[in-house]
Amino acid sequence: MARTRAKDYDDKRDAMLHGAARIFARDGYDRASMNQLATELGVSKALLYHYYTSKEALLFDIIETHLQELVEAVEEADQPHEAPQERLEGLVMALLDAYRDADNEHRVQLSGLQLLPDAQQEELKALERQLVALFAEAVRQVNPEVFDNRPLLKPVTMSLFGMLNWFYMWFREDRGISRQDYAKLATHLLVSGVKGLD
Repeated sequence: MARTRAKDYDDKRDAMLHGAARIFARDGYDRASMNQLATELGVSKALLYHYYTSKEALLFDIIETHLQELVEAVEEADQPHEAPQERLEGLVMALLDAYRDADNEHRVQLSGLQLLPDAQQEELKALERQLVALFAEAVRQVNPEVFDNRPLLKPVTMSLFGMLNWFYMWFREDRGISRQDYAKLATHLLVSGVKGLD
């Protein structure tokens, strides 16, 4: 008879993912061992292996969970019938909000994805493409004529992600600009640039 899951299985898993992301971000994936992870997470090695058969499986789950949470947050925030700038600002704010308390997961995504086998990389890249597609459509609506006639949509959309993906490197809560103000600024910079294209 198969073992039933403990009621706190998901909570324990989430705590392990968050803690492992912190260790991978701090020490690097290659330098962290399963022994070290178990010790720092305060669990037995046997329990860690109960959840994850390998360090690679743990890395994949950290990135997949992070990307799924980003996609879900942005999909939930999307308001296709709003004015283009307001729609885009809502998506930007949703993404920056989803990044809150996820700096380590974000670092692991940026540095660790290419360490996984090709098939797993492709699964994760599909989630990344899904996220980019949501933003690309909102960006396109800002100035459809420009994007419909020239191959600019991807470069402009990825430029926006360039502004947002490195936000964690310099942003500090309660110091300087707020998360919401930066969402407005990033959106304004992109929209002003896109509207100036001819």
